[in-house]
Amino acid sequence: MKKTSLYEWHASNSNNIVPFGGFLLPVYYSSIVEEHLNVRSKAGLFDVSHMGEFIISGPASEKFMQLVTINDVSKIGSGQAQYNAMCDKNGGIIDDVIIYKKKNEFMMVVNASNIDKNFDWLESLLIEDVVLKNKSTDIGLIAIQGPSSRKILQSLVNQDISNLRFYHFIDGIDIIGNEALISRTGYTGELGYEIWCHPKHAPEVWDKLMEAGKDDGLIPAGFAALDKLRIEAGLILFGNEFDGQQDPFEAGIGFAVPLKTKEEDFIGKKELTKRKANPQKKLVGLELIGKEIAGHGDCVHIGRSQVGIVT
Repeated sequence: MKKTSLYEWHASNSNNIVPFGGFLLPVYYSSIVEEHLNVRSKAGLFDVSHMGEFIISGPASEKFMQLVTINDVSKIGSGQAQYNAMCDKNGGIIDDVIIYKKKNEFMMVVNASNIDKNFDWLESLLIEDVVLKNKSTDIGLIAIQGPSSRKILQSLVNQDISNLRFYHFIDGIDIIGNEALISRTGYTGELGYEIWCHPKHAPEVWDKLMEAGKDDGLIPAGFAALDKLRIEAGLILFGNEFDGQQDPFEAGIGFAVPLKTKEEDFIGKKELTKRKANPQKKLVGLELIGKEIAGHGDCVHIGRSQVGIVT
């Protein structure tokens, strides 16, 4: 199993380190419920360095991005991020990703369990004048999420982030003397930021954030709380809401498929045009009654008829 550069801190502060996405990560530190509610009311700090990052550059990089992703990359400018996905020729989701458009290149952030699969897929589709690099092991990623996240992070950076809009980022920002990319993104549905830096700087950044946030209720949070937070916010995750068998419309991300306005052909476009008119499944939210528990894979019935599966 792989370890992030923050592993020693996790091991010293959590008795619940388990394999997740190929990495040894903390399930929780204090309790899942406490960490979940703290993110909603104050702030939580997550190590998400297990996520993958690909850099796509070269004169034809935008053309390549338009081919391999379903959303319209041409609609975003430098310093802006975009929720996107990659589909196969049959319209099945390979992975959902976030695209960051820098001045001279793109950064694609992918799910940890799909890093190798995604890179091989992109490599098989490379066109002339495009350079593709897997930088996943060269980048550390920390997320600070919650209503107090802006105040805490602002105290450690040398630029004003109060006007940084949702899905926008600042590249080359200084955080406690280290260069980083800071984006107003996250996977919790709360106000929050993600910080990309060199792995060797991640422990220092983590410690400084914890120190800066101690009076504002900042606590570390594990991936179990992150999973519950993203479910509560209605955000999908590979292996749960999609696993290659669902198309974007079935998985609830049809908004990321601008079939009418994206003129370029992309992989899966022909099949997705057909599927949009006749979706076979629909992702919906469930509200449980009392102390019922809905586990992944459980059947959903109306009377005696099975109408769905819990993701």
